[in-house]
Amino acid sequence: MNSDTELAPAVRSILEAARERSGGEGVVDVDARSLPDALAAAEADGRVPVIAEVKPTSPTADGAREDDPVELAEAMVAGGAAAISVLTEPTHFGGSPEALTRIREAVDVPVLRKDFVLDEAGMDVVEADLFLLITRFVDDLEALVTAARERGFQPLVEVHDRVELETALEAGADIIGVNNRDLGRLEVDLETFESVAPEVPDDVTLIAESGVSSPADVRRMRAAGADALLVGSAIMDHGAGDSDVTENTRRLTRAESAETDQT
Repeated sequence: MNSDTELAPAVRSILEAARERSGGEGVVDVDARSLPDALAAAEADGRVPVIAEVKPTSPTADGAREDDPVELAEAMVAGGAAAISVLTEPTHFGGSPEALTRIREAVDVPVLRKDFVLDEAGMDVVEADLFLLITRFVDDLEALVTAARERGFQPLVEVHDRVELETALEAGADIIGVNNRDLGRLEVDLETFESVAPEVPDDVTLIAESGVSSPADVRRMRAAGADALLVGSAIMDHGAGDSDVTENTRRLTRAESAETDQT
């Protein structure tokens, strides 16, 4: 785990809160919906595989969305989302495990738990199809990947550079997300994904995270090798109460076909 002094203050605060939270009352056992199958189904339907994120707010967002999270998730699926990501961190993102449970009961696509999971106890909070493991923040990634799979989860292992990618591959990760956001400065650069993607084996499901806000960004990440895109703010449109979440999702999931229509 890297030193907290290398992180942006907001990220340090999130980590401190995560360390103070307790796990669940027992070991979770999950019958997970397959993310690779869901991504393949989206491709077969002519959609860009998008994991749309229910994120009420964040340290980098302007404003917040007070909508019912279930209604947001259903609107995202109606717009073509292949999977749903749900923030369960309560203090900085306004999320909750309860919201994830309600969403997973309401939709028929895989649901990712997005949180700062640092140890096994942190896994045993709520049933989800996948959950996030951030390479930078865990001490024994291989042990956590193994523990996740023993519970039935599909671990999504997040990296930011080639060194972290090597760590993730050595830990046996087969679903990897490249975060375009630098957690040290909270700056976003799509070149991050483009620099890491060429080193990822073909049999790994590769997801581009953060910074995708337009159809052009979608096409750029797909050209660089992204099997799927994790998109939050561009779909949630924080602070714009009249935004159409379904249309925001559709605009990104149809980005490739829209380009074809224009040529």
